[in-house]
Amino acid sequence: MALVTIMSANYHNRTIRTLTHCFYELKYHIVWTPKYRGKVLAHTKVKDELRRIFEMICKWKHWEILQLNIQDDHIHLCILATPRDSISWVMQIIKGKSSAWLKKKIKRAHGLYQKESLWARGYFVSTIGIDEYLIRRYVKHQDHHNQVSQPSLFDKLIR
Repeated sequence: MALVTIMSANYHNRTIRTLTHCFYELKYHIVWTPKYRGKVLAHTKVKDELRRIFEMICKWKHWEILQLNIQDDHIHLCILATPRDSISWVMQIIKGKSSAWLKKKIKRAHGLYQKESLWARGYFVSTIGIDEYLIRRYVKHQDHHNQVSQPSLFDKLIR
């Protein structure tokens, strides 16, 4: 995986990642909750262990945590994933592994659900992409990007 740094319209450095046949910047903002929206994440030990687990999972799967905020009853995660991984698979791995590993490490303490999954079934996800302004300008001026001056056969016949 290579990295390419470009300048965006607002002159902030942006790092575009590359794979063999693509360039990408897949950033997601994800929010999910514990089952029953319980405040089982309130204890500092649980938060620290969850942070460690999320970092391990992301390192293992070659994802990058951009921002992580663990509240008492929900989690916000900004993550950069690869094009090989769908967001549903990313969430399956993050929620599944973190639930199992956290329950194994912390056991019955801190109100964690023993037999069930720690996490509620759903989640919220939103993409964080390249500046909207750049995309709108590109789309607006698409006719200029695609103009190619090719001589016409009819122009030669008329002359």
